[in-house]
Parts: sequence; structure tokens; C-alpha cells
Amino acid sequence: MNLAQLLLRAARTHPGAPAIFAGERLVSDYGRFADRAARLAAAFAREGLRAGDRVALVMANCPEYLEVMYGAWMAGLAAVPVNAKLHPREIEYILQDSGASLTFVTEGLAAPGANRMHVAGSAVYEKLFEGAPVAVVHREPDDLAWLFYTSGTTGRPKGVMLTHRNLLAMTMCYFTDVDTVKREDSAVYAAPMSHGAGLYNIAHVLAGARHVVPDSGGFDPAELVSLATRHRNVSMFAAPTMVKRLVDHVERTSADCSGFKTIVYGGGPMYVADIERALSVMGNRFVQIYGQGESPMTITALAREHLADRSHPRRAQRIASVGVAHSMVEVRVATEEGRELPPGEAGEVLVRGDTVMRGYWNNPEATAQAIRGGWLYTGDVGSLDEDGFLTLRDRSKDVIISGGSNIYPREVEEVLLRHPAVAEASVVGRPHPEWGEEVVAFVVARADAVSPTELDALCLENIARFKRPKEYRFVESLPKNNYGKVLKTELRAQLGRESPP
Repeated sequence: MNLAQLLLRAARTHPGAPAIFAGERLVSDYGRFADRAARLAAAFAREGLRAGDRVALVMANCPEYLEVMYGAWMAGLAAVPVNAKLHPREIEYILQDSGASLTFVTEGLAAPGANRMHVAGSAVYEKLFEGAPVAVVHREPDDLAWLFYTSGTTGRPKGVMLTHRNLLAMTMCYFTDVDTVKREDSAVYAAPMSHGAGLYNIAHVLAGARHVVPDSGGFDPAELVSLATRHRNVSMFAAPTMVKRLVDHVERTSADCSGFKTIVYGGGPMYVADIERALSVMGNRFVQIYGQGESPMTITALAREHLADRSHPRRAQRIASVGVAHSMVEVRVATEEGRELPPGEAGEVLVRGDTVMRGYWNNPEATAQAIRGGWLYTGDVGSLDEDGFLTLRDRSKDVIISGGSNIYPREVEEVLLRHPAVAEASVVGRPHPEWGEEVVAFVVARADAVSPTELDALCLENIARFKRPKEYRFVESLPKNNYGKVLKTELRAQLGRESPP
């Protein structure tokens, strides 16, 4: 089983079907897409890479992303997607920990610590396609396909090992629980292709549909409306903050949104008022998913028919939920010991099925902690109702989700504690009307004074810009329990009692 076979299937069946667009410009049909991926696989072999090796993608959204991804799979390699917004030190750690043999970057991005590097779209990159194409390398279902690094509570990211089986199961869940895909449909990549938005390409490759990378490389509401008008039948993944900005634009400009087919949202909390407004402004085009890197995009889904059903007596509760279990997984709510809880009781969300990761890269201890008895312990707290709808209550790992990106407090705290004048630090999230949440740091300073400017500079030297605190609060002490653990619930409650900034 090799996911690259899906591309070959589409290319054999419909070689002339349009495949990849840069904005409105056609870059490749399926015949050319498959041929370039096969030639790239040959180049990997010439450079000495063998099945099981890793290729890192430190790339902004671009048409070459898909070529590199499928070229790697055709060669039997594993792709290592890296968030292009990460700090160079974070990128260096991922490249070294993954043991990536080769790294691809886009113009202007650095990859410190890379063994070898190619700039996508450059003249040197184009020379990689001069050799003859090769046949796809066979892989077993449980061979590594996608090594995704997700931030961990230890302050170091963990490599989530996703296999060909995992990603194929995820794709089948898309068809059964999220949306159908036809050849005339278009997937637009406005969210980072290094994350779940990029993985949704597989369903569209299988269907022989179109792949559209905006000229901006990211999210711009006016550009997306224009692309939807041009390409029609557009589907996309968006964080709730992106949905809100798109709805704002459509409402403010009275833009024609008929070109949008499906907007899948997830990656953070969607407030009921916001999704109700989105439905009112743009119509029944929305589907919610809940997943993690460890079970990508596939724990639960809230279907468009559930969002559209205004007659259901528990509509308010349903649209505040994250839906029901995907068709290829089991979901339960349980105690820390794994005892299943009855409907209505809150506990940890567990998931089991073919979408669940093989484990963490070179980290058996973390794997054993996360997967117990065949179940993935998500660290999220929620409750199921009698109809199987899951409502998330809290995030036990204290993750902050800002603009759809995960920020783990301990990672930020460890950086702050490097300053000699910082005695203690605790980081929590505060609700933000546009980004979902923003980072606030509570800091206990030593006798020496320390300024927010100094702490900001320290963060910018060590972590990505989007992870740094938006406010530093200097306090005499942090609230703690009898065991000395900081009570972040009290810090969040303190912020909640105040007026929005």
C-alpha cells in the first residue's frame, strides 16, 4: 500500500484533467503531476535516498508542495512537514530529530541544520526532473508516510508517526463523514499545507479533482471569493478565526459566495453565535471536524445536515458540540484509568481506530503514555450525550489555540525562565475575538527589574513569533495548591472576570 498509487490511478484514468493551479493559472494536469512526481522519485534515488528515509518540507504553500510530497511517497520515503512559521531553532530541532536526509524550502525560508537542501521552483529544483520517471516503490500499510511534529508539554515537539494506513483511513472518513468529491470540485489551500489542510489533498487526488494554491500563499478573504468564483465547487479547511474573517468580508461586501461548496472548520473552539452567523450569511456550506495530529482530522465530525437542522429540540447543544465519531473510529469518554463514563459525565476523550498514529518517533515512553489498551488518550476533556454527540469541556494539556495554531504553555514558560530576573512564570490563554485565544504570561520577578520588552526579545530569539505572550503580568506570587502546582484555572478565571482587552 502506497498513497502514491492514488495519484497514478487518477493520472491513468484522466491524464488531461486539470490538477494543480497557482491561483487561476493551470500548472499541471494529472498526467504531468504524476510524471513529475515519478521523476522526482528518481532524483531521490540518484541522491542516495532509500525507502524509509525522510524528506523535510520547510515550505510555504505552493504548487511544488504536492510534487515533493507525492515524489517522496513514490520513492518509498516519508514526508516531514514543517510549519514554515516556526523559529529557526525549532526547525533545526525537527530536522535533526527526524534525521531528514533532504530538505526542501521555498524562497526566503531557512532550514538550519539541514543535511542537504533544495529551493522549490529554482533552476536547480527543475534539474531534478531531467531523469526518467521510476515506478512507485511498494510500502506496507504500517510503514511511515507522514512524520508530523506536534508541540509537547515537555517543551520539545514530538514526531507523530502517521502511516499509509492512517492516511488512507482518514481519507475514507472524509468521504463518509465530511464531504463527497467529484472531478469538477476544487480544493483551495488557504491554511498551511504542512498541517491538516494539506492532508485533505489525498481525497481530492483520489477523485481527480483540482488543487488550488492561492497566489498569496495563504488566507485572504477577497482572494478566496475571487478563486471560488473562478473555479467553482470550492472546498477548503479553515480555522474558526478564518471562517469569521471570511464571513465578515462576505457580509460587508455582499460578495457572491455561490462558488464555495464546503468549508470544513476545526482546530479551535467555534462559538455558537459565530457559526449561526456564518450559516446565515453564507448558507449551509459548513462542516466541523475534531481531530489531533495523533488522529489527523478524524475523531468526530459535525455534519452539514446537523448544522442545518433548525427543528431539532437540542439544536443549541448540538451545534456547540464537535459532532459524532467518524465512521472508522470509536470514541469514548473515560476516567484516567480507562473506565467508560455514561452519557453526560465529563472525562478524557479516547479514540481507537485505523486513523490513530503508530506512535511517537523515537519516544516509546510518550507512546506508552498516549496509547493504552489500543486507545489514544487525547488529553481533551469532554462528554458524550445519549445520541453520541461529543462536547469538549476543557483541554487537560492546557494547550492554547490561537488562529488555529497550537501553543503549549510550558514551551513558552521554559523560555521565560531563562531570564535571570524571572523567578516563576505561568502561561495561559485569554479569549480573543479574532484569534480565538491569545497568550498571557503571569511572571514573578526577582529583585532585579525585568521589562516586557526584554521578555519579548527573549521569546523572539527562541520560539515562533505567534507563540510569544501578548501581555506580561507581573505578580508577587502564583496561586498554587497544597502540592505546589500552579492553579492555572485561577489565572484563567482572573482573566475571565475582567473586561476584554
